[in-house]
Amino acid sequence: MTRRRIANFSGASSDLFKKIAGSLAKISLFRYCFLNLRRSFELTLVFCTCLGKMNPTDSSRLTQYKNKGKDTILKNSRVDEAVTIRKDKREDLLSKRRNINAQDENVVRSSTQMGPFDSNLLHQIVTMARSNDPNIKLGAVQQARKMLSSDRNPPIDDLISSDILPILVNCLVSDDVNLQFEAAWALTNIASGTSEQTQAVVNAGAVPLFLQLLSSGNMNVCEQAVWALGNIIGDGPHFRDYCLQLGILPLLLNFITPEIPLGFLRNVTWVIVNLCRSKDPPPTPEIVKTILPALVLLIHHDDPNILVDTVWALSYLTDGGNEQIQMVIDSGIVPSLVPMLGHADAKVQTAALRAVGNIVTGSDEQTQLVLDCGVLQEMPQLLSHQKEKINKEAVWFLSNITAGNQNQVQAVLDAGLMPLIINLLGKADFPTQKEAAWAVSNVTISGRPDQVEQMVNCGVIRPFCALLDCKEPQIIQVVLDGINNILKMAGGGVEAICTQIEECGGLDKIEQLQNHDNEEIYKLTYEIIDTYFNSNSDDEITAGQEGGVVQQPAEGWSFN
Repeated sequence: MTRRRIANFSGASSDLFKKIAGSLAKISLFRYCFLNLRRSFELTLVFCTCLGKMNPTDSSRLTQYKNKGKDTILKNSRVDEAVTIRKDKREDLLSKRRNINAQDENVVRSSTQMGPFDSNLLHQIVTMARSNDPNIKLGAVQQARKMLSSDRNPPIDDLISSDILPILVNCLVSDDVNLQFEAAWALTNIASGTSEQTQAVVNAGAVPLFLQLLSSGNMNVCEQAVWALGNIIGDGPHFRDYCLQLGILPLLLNFITPEIPLGFLRNVTWVIVNLCRSKDPPPTPEIVKTILPALVLLIHHDDPNILVDTVWALSYLTDGGNEQIQMVIDSGIVPSLVPMLGHADAKVQTAALRAVGNIVTGSDEQTQLVLDCGVLQEMPQLLSHQKEKINKEAVWFLSNITAGNQNQVQAVLDAGLMPLIINLLGKADFPTQKEAAWAVSNVTISGRPDQVEQMVNCGVIRPFCALLDCKEPQIIQVVLDGINNILKMAGGGVEAICTQIEECGGLDKIEQLQNHDNEEIYKLTYEIIDTYFNSNSDDEITAGQEGGVVQQPAEGWSFN
């Protein structure tokens, strides 16, 4: 089983023990002598263990170093170990938005430049908002809304403490659409704040009234209600599910028509994103099936903002496991999604990369459907994109292709993508290099010997070995695992591979890693050195190859 990875991870770096014997591990002509000295030393240590003079952990390390089994953690999906990008707040798409009017902002700034917040003014506003005079009430609510429209520390908590929330909520049922609009706007900005501030709006009974306003005959009131509900839903799955239970979805989807103004449709699409966003728990299958037809329509829109939100909605839906991935596939949207990788807007490309990347974390059959849509043709421009984030996402995507079957590995090779991956492996920023290391290592697990040979001939050894200097134990393991697999598959070309590893300084790094405090790293490095770089082990290598453990071309490999 190869590594299907949900997203990027960050392995915990561990430097508990320094490389005590690092300087002793640098050997060339004296390699044979050193290895034999090490063996003698280890026999002495084992003897000491029997006398109770050695830590049992160290003893276990010495007795288990010949274990040639691959680490099951490295072979499994990175679902459990991932620190996913999508768990972070994405900069390009906020779950909450505030409605700020430029003129109101100037008024608020001019009124606050003379000193701190005026609590007396707020008291007057609340008093006037309770007035039975419609004009006085409207003016007061409008003034409260303007106070909340400041982009610099709006006094949300002060307004909540003033008990104005019940007044604003009551205004939502007024016959005056202007009063409804101003109150909805003020509540929208309160709900854009912290979870506690959003909770206060919900506790005041605003949600059912906002849902009623979705049927208002006034388009501005409808749109402001949509915006407010989007902020409430964006706070998390608890409010999302509450709004869904009250019936928001059919009301929301009714707005997706050719006649709807562009700004309104942008807000509707953004609310749909918030409905799809949360994973704990994810939306139910029934909700997903209801939303997908709307996304199938929206993905054909020509507005970049709508496309970004639509494709991010798909990325969230495809992040819920194979069943949700299959629902997205069954909607027929994937052939329309793949071309978004070539969109002129980098935000659309980024969202599309995440969506198709999530799909290929699924089964080989689900992965193949994406490949059949021509996705690999879009990869060269993404692997050479000026934005590092897009480079990383593209390599992450390809690492899940190389974790597939041998035909899918071959598709990556036939598309000419391996030189681009190797270029990023050697020259990109470290997060991208890590993804490239996974892509390479997966080839050594999923691929045939001739496919691994093709990758080696593209020059993978030097940049691959260079990553052994990194501080992340998991990436070191990934690289060592890949090197070990390459050597096992090399057949008659094993000596040429060993020479490449030695000439690029990889052997020195491997020898130094024998002193690493991570036991799996220790075992891998010792296995590699003992099997391939110990002059006494040539007969063992030959015997192992004749035993048929590894398939290889009859004529052996011809590495460049």
